[in-house]
Amino acid sequence: MIYLAAVAWANGGTLRDADLHGADLSGANLSGAYLSGANLSGADLSGANLSGAILNGANLRGAILNDADLSDAILNVAFLSGAFLSKANLTGAFLTGAFLRGAFLTGADLSDAILSKANLSGASLSDAKLNNANLSDADLSNANLTGANLTGANLTGANLTGAIGLQR
Repeated sequence: MIYLAAVAWANGGTLRDADLHGADLSGANLSGAYLSGANLSGADLSGANLSGAILNGANLRGAILNDADLSDAILNVAFLSGAFLSKANLTGAFLTGAFLRGAFLTGADLSDAILSKANLSGASLSDAKLNNANLSDADLSNANLTGANLTGANLTGANLTGAIGLQR
């Protein structure tokens, strides 16, 4: 973690706009970290603690976040296309306008998450928990929702064209 401290020091004490693409941050404790605009594309954050972290506009394309804790994290307009978030904890996370096209969210917990206007087209949400999630105006076209729990979810204005496994 010395490397992260050096990057934070160089950026005035934050990791805002830091270039951490491809970094191995598996198991790292980044709880509450300020990572807005950071480049974490292709980074391995599996099992990392990012609870309460601020990642607005961060690039997490193709990042590995399996089993990561992103509860209450703020990822508005973040780029997570093709990211691996299987069994990740995203309870209460803010993902307004986030790009999750083709993301792998199998078994992820998105209960109480805000996903309004998020792009989840082609995403795998099989067995995901979306209880009370706000998916208003979200794009879920061609998403896999097989076994997903959408109890209490707000789907007002959501695009569900071609979505599979949706229980109506």
